[in-house]
Amino acid sequence: MLKSTAIVLVLALVVLLAYAATRPDVFRVQRTATIKAPAERIHPLIDNLRQFNTWNPYNRKDPNMKGLYQGPEAGPGAHYAFEGNKDVGKGSIEIVDVQLPSKVTMKLDMIEPFEGHNTVEFTLAPRGDTTEVTWAMHGPAPYMAKLMGIFFDMDKRVGRDFEAGLANLKAEVERV
Repeated sequence: MLKSTAIVLVLALVVLLAYAATRPDVFRVQRTATIKAPAERIHPLIDNLRQFNTWNPYNRKDPNMKGLYQGPEAGPGAHYAFEGNKDVGKGSIEIVDVQLPSKVTMKLDMIEPFEGHNTVEFTLAPRGDTTEVTWAMHGPAPYMAKLMGIFFDMDKRVGRDFEAGLANLKAEVERV
C-alpha cells in the first residue's frame, strides 16, 4: 500500500514538472484604463519617477519602503532603486525610452523575492477628450516561474496591482 502511494506521488510529480515545462517561455500582463485628460497631461506623471511613485500601488504597499533616485529626474536614465516589505521586494526600475506623449518604456530588475528582469510599458492613446492608458509588463518565464504559475496566477495578482495603480493615476489626473 505504501509503495503504491509513493509511486502515485512520484508519477503525479513527474506529470506536474512535465506540464510546467510546456508552459510559455514568456509572460505578459496588461491592464487599461480610460482617463479624462489629454496624453500630454498624463505623460509627466509616468515619465518622472518621483511623480510616478505618488500613484504607484507598490509604493503604497509599504510606507516604510526605502528608495534612492539616481540620474535625471525624468526621461531615459531616470532610475529608482527600492527595498520594501515582502509585498514590494527589492529591485530597481529605470526609464529606458520615451516617445512624447504616447509611450514610456522602463526596465524592471527585481532581486527579491524572486529575481526577474522585465520590460514595463505605458502606452497612451488619445480617444477624443480621453486617453486610454495601458500598463503592461512582459519578460521571460524561466522554468521556476512556469512551475509557480501553475499554483499562482501572475496575471491576476499583478493585474490587480496594475488596476489599482491605473485607478490611482486616474484619480490624480481627473481631480485637477
